[in-house]
Amino acid sequence: MDREEQINTFSRYYQVSRETVKTLKKYESIIVESNKHINLVGKSTINQIWHRHILDSYQVIDYIDKNDKNLLDLGSGSGFPGIVLAIAAKDKKIPIKITLIEKSPKKVKFLKDAIKKLNLDIQVKCINIFEEEEISGGVFVARAFKPLPIILQLIHNNISNYNKFFVFLGKSGSNELLQASKIWDIEYSQSMSVTNSDSLILKINKLKKK
Repeated sequence: MDREEQINTFSRYYQVSRETVKTLKKYESIIVESNKHINLVGKSTINQIWHRHILDSYQVIDYIDKNDKNLLDLGSGSGFPGIVLAIAAKDKKIPIKITLIEKSPKKVKFLKDAIKKLNLDIQVKCINIFEEEEISGGVFVARAFKPLPIILQLIHNNISNYNKFFVFLGKSGSNELLQASKIWDIEYSQSMSVTNSDSLILKINKLKKK
């Protein structure tokens, strides 16, 4: 799928303003240029940014509403999905506060530079979330972060007072979920990803160890 086809596909899913498309294109160019110097996205996906990363990230906005006060993107890396969701929230006039959590100083610098260039109001924290005693927030998102068993243990040990916790799962997601259910009582819902029928968006509502 070439770039224009990817953008057209995105536009079929989401009717956004021309200004929003312009901002997303600017973010794309920042990623492409920066990827020459720092590993932000895999080389195999650099020509598929709109489909593999932008559309994939943007779909989470469907589960966020004006009652959600803050969102934390765990292991934000290149800013997917946090930066894209900030752009989406701005387009939809959802006043949610977004924080990107990233432990790599190099990637934190990239994130801060990109946010400044895109004129977005996003906070970036350079921390290792596994070393924090407790992280509290409303909405959490984990995309290309850690395997599901590690994320569930993280929720159990370090995260409190969450309203929604979204995990992106790939082809092995269903099996990961099946195995996890042997250890955890999980109250969740799931949706098929708009970018890949083999992938899932898992929304965890409650979690308790068996």
